Amino acid sequence: MSLTQEQILALAEHLENAELAPHDVKKVTDDYPDMDFHDAYAVQEAIRARKEARGTRIVGMKMGLTSRAKMQQMGVDTPVYGFLADYFERPDSGEIKVSELIHPKVEAEIAFVTKKALRGPGCHVGAVLAATDFVIPAVEIIDSRYENFRFDLVSVVADNASSSRFVTGTTMGDPAQLDLRNMGMVLEKNGQIMELGAGAAVLGHPATSIAMLANMLAERGQEIPAGSLILSGAVTAAIPVEAGDSIVMRAQGLGSVSMRFV
Repeated sequence: MSLTQEQILALAEHLENAELAPHDVKKVTDDYPDMDFHDAYAVQEAIRARKEARGTRIVGMKMGLTSRAKMQQMGVDTPVYGFLADYFERPDSGEIKVSELIHPKVEAEIAFVTKKALRGPGCHVGAVLAATDFVIPAVEIIDSRYENFRFDLVSVVADNASSSRFVTGTTMGDPAQLDLRNMGMVLEKNGQIMELGAGAAVLGHPATSIAMLANMLAERGQEIPAGSLILSGAVTAAIPVEAGDSIVMRAQGLGSVSMRFV
């Protein structure tokens, strides 16, 4: 680590303020070029602690950068993760205020809900599937706080992996009864198909992403608690949205998720 505790706390306040009173900022590595991933996750954890101190409940986690091609492009060999706060969640078929966001984009995902805790190291797909209560379709609304959505990986980790809002569907699926690898997903904007994808886009199988999260958390002495909601990663590319847009995501065997941006 290269940052002092004072710098970590100051960056946490800086980035959380950019989220809560929506405005964009320069990527943090412009001022702290020697920051590493340990520093970045320390900033993310400080943001989480600030929220919890105000009574915000953490309901789960999200994985990002789960495409092999994207990892190769970014020159990394592992995805990144962030946390999900209770107020990030919006109801299916509900409205999302763009005034609370900066430059939102939407992605189609498969969400896992755990019935048992998952802890690494050595967590594997079989353990994930055995610990999963059900899966549900989800749309994540990502919203980097950085100017023009330009950032490096260390900066995005510090910014809680661009987490902002998410919507889950109401159809629960048994992972033992679903072919999650080949599950097709369609993302529509204003009635027009924008993106198509399948579960294999997420590290070959979305449960691989959950196992990787458990193993990454273990490096920090943490686990995935029972009852957690985990967004496994984007099945489709992210598409930008603005006020007036309607989004529908259809997942094979899991129904649909919809929302309107106002």
